[in-house]
Order: sequence, then structure tokens, then C-alpha cells
Amino acid sequence: MGLSKVAGTVRPQAPSFRRVRLSRVVLPALLVIGFLLLTSYNPPQSKYVLEFHGDAQLTQSQWDRFDAQLQKCEQYSAPWVSYSFPVPANRSNPRWNPVSGQSQTTILRNVTLFDGEILYTEPVDVVFREGVVQSVSSSSNAAEFKADSNTIVRHYNGDFVTPGLVDMHSHHLALSWPELANTADGNEINDETGPLTPMVRSLDSMKPYDIAASIIASGGVTTSLILPGSANIMGGEAFPVKNFLKGGEHGEEVVEELLLEHGIPKEDRRRYLKMACGENPRRVYHHTRMGNAWKLRHHMARAQDLRENQDAWCAAASTAKQNRDATAVASLLAEGPNGKGGLPEELELDSSVAMLRGKIGINVHCYEPEDFEDMLLHSEEFGFRIQAFHHALSAWKVPEMIKSSGQNITIATFADFSLYKKEGYDGNLYAGKILAEHGVPVAYKSDHSDELTNAKYLVSQAATAHSFGLSEILALQSVTSVPARSLELHHRIGYVKPGFDADIVVWDAHPLIAGATPKQVFIDGKSTLDERVDHSRTNTLDKPKMRAETAPEDVGAFCSSTSKDDTVIITGITTSYLKNLHTKQLSSTGNLTMVLTNGQIECLGEHTECVSTNSVGKVISLHNGHVLPGLTTVSSGLGLIEIPSEASTVDGAGDSNANIFDPESALYAKYGIHSEGKAFDRARLGGVTRSITYPNTNGFLKGVSAGIKTAEGSNPLNGGIYKDDVALHFVVGQDAKDSSQTPTVSKSVASLRKILSENKGKDTLYGKAADGKIPVVVHTENKYDILQLIKIKKDYPKARLVVYGAAEAPSVADEIVAADLPLIFAAAHSAPSTWEKKDVLVGPPLTISSVQVLVESNVTFALALPPDYDWHLANLPIEAAAIAKQAGLGAQEAVNLFSGKLDDILGFEGVERNSDWVIWEGNPLEYGANVVLTVDGNDGAIVGCWPESD
Repeated sequence: MGLSKVAGTVRPQAPSFRRVRLSRVVLPALLVIGFLLLTSYNPPQSKYVLEFHGDAQLTQSQWDRFDAQLQKCEQYSAPWVSYSFPVPANRSNPRWNPVSGQSQTTILRNVTLFDGEILYTEPVDVVFREGVVQSVSSSSNAAEFKADSNTIVRHYNGDFVTPGLVDMHSHHLALSWPELANTADGNEINDETGPLTPMVRSLDSMKPYDIAASIIASGGVTTSLILPGSANIMGGEAFPVKNFLKGGEHGEEVVEELLLEHGIPKEDRRRYLKMACGENPRRVYHHTRMGNAWKLRHHMARAQDLRENQDAWCAAASTAKQNRDATAVASLLAEGPNGKGGLPEELELDSSVAMLRGKIGINVHCYEPEDFEDMLLHSEEFGFRIQAFHHALSAWKVPEMIKSSGQNITIATFADFSLYKKEGYDGNLYAGKILAEHGVPVAYKSDHSDELTNAKYLVSQAATAHSFGLSEILALQSVTSVPARSLELHHRIGYVKPGFDADIVVWDAHPLIAGATPKQVFIDGKSTLDERVDHSRTNTLDKPKMRAETAPEDVGAFCSSTSKDDTVIITGITTSYLKNLHTKQLSSTGNLTMVLTNGQIECLGEHTECVSTNSVGKVISLHNGHVLPGLTTVSSGLGLIEIPSEASTVDGAGDSNANIFDPESALYAKYGIHSEGKAFDRARLGGVTRSITYPNTNGFLKGVSAGIKTAEGSNPLNGGIYKDDVALHFVVGQDAKDSSQTPTVSKSVASLRKILSENKGKDTLYGKAADGKIPVVVHTENKYDILQLIKIKKDYPKARLVVYGAAEAPSVADEIVAADLPLIFAAAHSAPSTWEKKDVLVGPPLTISSVQVLVESNVTFALALPPDYDWHLANLPIEAAAIAKQAGLGAQEAVNLFSGKLDDILGFEGVERNSDWVIWEGNPLEYGANVVLTVDGNDGAIVGCWPESD
């Protein structure tokens, strides 16, 4: 009689004729026996019952808990996730899914490729499938690819291609656009947690609908590390994302599907921690640097104790398991004084212990040498490794100290954004070059949250760094492979090589050229831009240039000995943008020579026509000389603010409670001008010779602007203030609500109306404004507020209204033209960062250029940088070039928008008009040009001589 298993029981195989009879006897007996067994049966306590000995009796849940905690011990001792290199070509992209992922093989045919490491010298074809690069091969050797249902071939005719840019410091998604008080989740600041919040996560702040992600991606930035803010000494954990909204299987707004490591088990994902030192936590929590250091060390000592307790428990647990000692296991699981038993754990310290175990990358907001040194001391004391110092604007001063730490620390910094606080005051435009010369890795990042740090323009930082001496390859790497390597994600991103994620950018020009704009951006192999519209007017692979380096002794000798009375002969001028000069200008292009006598241009033309054999003078020989008018900026700080966060370096913000209807309450910029500081240095590097500076006050009434010169040595007694009272400035809109007298937007409009209505014919400041004797510049952004100003202009036609800012002006361009309302447009590269500006045009490649709309609508306007942009003045001509490129303007038009147009709008006449001019080596509308001479057009004095040497 055989046996068979049926549903887990064993029964005899009996002949069929006996089954009924046996069942009458056996079945009741089996039921009785089964009941007795069921009521008396005790299941095994665990799989360990047969293996462990001892008196302890543990439940199954206790054994399971012990087993889970032993697994954690194994994770503690295991090395951190590492990847083999080179990356296998057959690697899959964990973010890819068959529903919404890249469905067709894509071939980029005939492209000029920078692959994250090298720049190919001949065109190549790039093939990618299911979100992964499959091959890179020479276009000349490849067979002709034909498009079919499974393949898309895109012909790019040599266009420049790079890996998707990597921004290792951003706050979008956590601080979403337009930013609102109830969605700003950047810093965890409260009395309960204090300045040490390693346990919070940017993941829990992310809004998967933030339009900033798409705007950023349109600038070629495909990956961003989303960090908590810098208010706390330990700010919390950060998470890398792909800037592709609704990229998951169902196209929904899901945070998880934004994560770069989506598709990878959570326990295998990399971790990052944000820390901060210096001013920010000091200011927020009122500690000194000593107090900040003590807070951190005390916290890390707690984490160190916890780690040691964990290691001791794990060692004892491992021994107990090895010895099969159930009594020891019971003791290890027993509750201690804190009411917990088992493996010592504390959620608040989890990230900090991970630091000590080398399982989390440390990214530190830190600026100054003493703070770098202090943080390195802490890392040595507690044994954690720093991945990067962020911002780090003084790192160029101590590259060897940073390098000697042996931690291969990346400096994630800004190319020119600086000067805004004491920690950022030593920013150096040559910092990238200096750090690279010492072998310190340099990455450029955005700190994205507002227009000042808009990550869409990340590549322009690499371009600026290149123009100030960082090599072309290192500049390209600074926004691709260097940040990828710093984040230890260089097995997936930062390169266009087989096996890497297919995050690829096709550019309309070399990305280090002014105004370079993506034609197409692929993320995980999927195109994110509509290429049916030709967004660019040019396509050039011209090599970017660096600024010329001239021997200091040569420059010094020439500059120190040249006076107004000398004759100076400048050869090698190729282009002149000067118009209406009272001089003998025979030509504007070609190989020209300029003769400068007594500070006036005697001749500009062919060398033989301007210089005789008997001509005697000092000679400057240029290779690619350009002559431009001096540029003018509009500023709230130049001459009034040196370090915005330091009250002792600022003129002041005025009295917000002053009577706005009393003209005597208005502040005058002319009385507070100090013509010195680093912003003036930047202005001179950018060929900016004049500024319209208005008081930096809050609320509705700003005050009266002054026209000032930027030349070194200018002061109120020697003509440094060339126009005392330029315009009367008011604010209409949300910013006007800072005043107690204009608590609403509508009140600011009504107040302006009242001032213009009640002061007609009076010999006061307000009377002059109402009667058109001084321009009234109204700062506003929103299209509806602009329409209110149009109504005011119609009702008070004598008033010379000018709108400054005007971000949403393109939406109401026709109405502006009909009202003949001029603009000082400061939003050429604007963004929907606030509710007032939520409908701005963000510009190519997503929208048409806002400047192009204004030009095509025949709006009268000049251009200005947004407020607080004085640190960027060295690149003002580059801004002009980038705006012109994207708007389809000519170079002369771009120059005029930052010079003569502003004089026209403000009604300057005679000597008030900017007649200064500047000689450049190189084209100032391209990166890499240097100012050689600056001449004051009124008195003919040479007021600037090769400011680069300063």
C-alpha cells in the first residue's frame, strides 16, 4: 500500500470497495484525535529552536526581530554601494518603464560631441535605446541610418552635443515657482529642533508639479541635487532628481518618479546630507562660530556614542548567534533604561551615524578659509568625509589646504555671483582657474530659488569661468562630469558614453558661447522640447575665448605714464559701434586705426588715412579691437550698498513710516554716493561707465535717483555725480505693501494718483513730477498694474511716466504702445518666481523672447539688469549679446539698448547724455574680451586703463 500527499495530509490508498466501511470507523476517530492535537499543540518558537540552547523562551516575533537587527548589523559593516568601471554597455536604466519610457531607438546623426571627458575632433553618431546610450561612433564610418517604426534618426549637421548638465545645488521643487509663503519648505526652523536637523529630508518638501523643473531642463540641466536650506548647521538629507515632470508610468505628479534613483531599492540608494557653517546658522540661531562648532561636536559625540553602542550590540549578537545562545539573545533583546531593547537606534541620529559609517555624502555650505578649516577639523575628529564645499567663494585663497585634506573635496561654487554678504565679498572671477591649477575639482551650481540663481542659465557660469581662465574642457566638465563624480553618480550621469543614462543636450552653438541655447534636451532618452519651431537665429561652433593676459609691467608702464595731453595711436581695430561722434570716422569695420589727441578721437579709419609718417604718439597694438559707447546700468545699490547684509556698509532703507505725501520725505541718492567698492570694479571690467542709482528704500516711495560715473577716483566734487536728480521713483504692486501707508496694491495706485493730482503747478519735487519736469519711474512687474499706469498716464498726460521692471509687459505690449509708455525693461531673463510674475515669458527654447515681443510690437524701451545684480556688471555686454541672439537683434541694437536708449527715455540732453566710449581687445559681445581704455566723453580724459590689471 503506497502513500501520497494530498493538501498537506497523509492517507492510505485503500481499495475502493472498502472506503465507505472504513470511513464510518476511522473518520470520527481522526476528528477526535485532530481536536486533541490542535488544543495541545505548541508551534515551534522559531527556526532557531533546534539550533539555539539556553533557558530563555522567546516568541516568534522576538526571533524575527533579532534576525532583522542582525541584518542591519550586516548592512552597517558592508562597504557602501560601489560600481564597476568602465560602465557596462548593456546596463539598463532603472527609471525606464515600457509604458511611458523611450519606446524607439534614437540616433543623433553627425554631432560634435563633448562626452564628459573629451571633445571629439570629428563628427559622431550617438545611439540610445530605453533610456541608455548604446553606442558612439564616427559619422564617417557609420552606415546611413534610416528611420523606421522602431528608430528615429535626427540629423544635426555638426551641432554641439553634451551630457545633460548636472546641478549639485538646487532648491526647486522644495521652493516651487511661483514661490508662496505656504509652499516655501526650504529650512526647518523652529525652537523644538534647533539648528541640528539631519533627520529631515528634502524629499518630504518636494512638489512634483513645480514648473521650475521644466524651465531648468530647457536650459540643459537634466539632473539636480535638491538640498534643504542653509539656516541650520545640519540641514537634512538631500535627493537627486531628474528634471522631468510626470515622467512615470502613468504620467502623474509623483515625487518618487522624479528621483534619479527611482527603480532602485531604497536601501541601495545613495544618501546626501546638507550642512552649513558660518553666517547663516550664526544669524538664525544667534550663536557665534564657537557656539556653532560646539553644537555640532556635541551632536556628533552623541552619534559617536550611538554608533559604538550599535557596534557593541552587533558584536555581541553575532557571538550569540555563533554560539547558539538563546539566553544571550534574550538579554540582547531585553529592554534597557530607555524603554527600548535590541539594537540601539535613534531616528534623530540615523543620518549622523550614517556620516560616521561613511554611508552618506556630506555637502557643506561654507564660504571662508577659517570655516573650511574648522569643518575639516570636525571631519578629522569624527571621521566623516566631505564631498563638497558649496558656495565656497574664498576657496581660491586656500586651495592647498583643501587639497591636503586628502578627501578630494569638490568646490561647488559660483562663477560671478558674489559680494552679497561678508562671506561672499571675496569672490574672485579667476577662482575657477586658480583652483584648477592646484588640482582642486571645480563644479558650478545654481542655488536655484529665484531669478538671481535661476538654474536655467547654469551653463553661462561655466562660460564665465572659461572666459576668466578655466580651460574649455574643465569648464564643460564643471557642469557635467565633475558634479556627477562628486555625487558618486558618475556611473550613470555626466557622460555620453555607452551604458550611461541617455541625458543629452543638443545646443544651437558651442555651450560656452554667449546666448547658447538647447535645441533639444533628452532625459532618459525622451525628448523634452518641441523642435518644430526654430528657436535660434544662428548656429555656430566658434570656439569660446579667454580674456587676454597682458604682462603687468607693460600695462603698468603704459597706464601710469599716459595723460590726457598725449597722442595715442590704437591699431588693429576691427569694429566700431560708435554713432554720431564729432570725429573723422571713415569706416566702422575693417582693419582700422584710431588717433586719440587731447582725449578726443581725431581720426578713426584706414591706417594710412589717420597716421602720417611724421605722427608721434604712444601706440597700442590690438589684434581684434572693438570700440563701444560706455554702457549704463540702473541700480539700487551701486554707490549706496557695498555688502547688502552688513548695515554698516549700506546707506540705509529709509523710514517706512515717513509721510509719503510729503515731498520732503523723499530720499535723494546723490547725498549718499560712495564711488568705490568691488561692484565698481566689476562695472569697469564690463565697460559700464555710468549708473542711474536710486535709493534702496522699502515700500511705495523710493526717492530720487542720481546719475553717477564709475571711473576710479570719481567723487561728488569732480563730476562723479553727473546728474543730481534723474527721476523720482515709486513702487506699485506687491513690493509697495511693505509700507504701512500703502498696505495694499490698490492703495499704492491711489497714492500715486493723489500725488500727481494734488501737486500740479507746485514748486516742489512732487510738483515737478506732476508737471513733467522730472521723470516718474514706477517699479512694477504685473500686467494689470501696468494697465493701471496706462490709465494714470492718460489721466495725467503731463507726467513723464516710465515703467521699470515690467516683467509681464509683453502680455500688454499693444496697450503700452498705444499709450506711448516707455519701459526700462529689467526682465529679459525673467522667471515666474513670484505670483506677480507668474505669466512671464521664460524665453527660448520654451517661449519666444520677451525682448523680441517688445521689439516687434514697437514698444519704446531700454534694457537694465534686475535689482541686486551689480555683481554681474562685468558681464553686462554678454547679457546684451545673449538677449540679442535670442531676440534676433543685431549687435548695434543690443549695444543701444544698454546705452543711448536709456538716455532717450530719461530725457537726457547735451552733457547729460553718455558720450563715454571704451576700447576693447576682443569682441565684448563675446566672452573673453578685455577693456583696454575708457574715455570720458565730456572732458576727453582717459579714466580707465586696462582695469584687468587691477
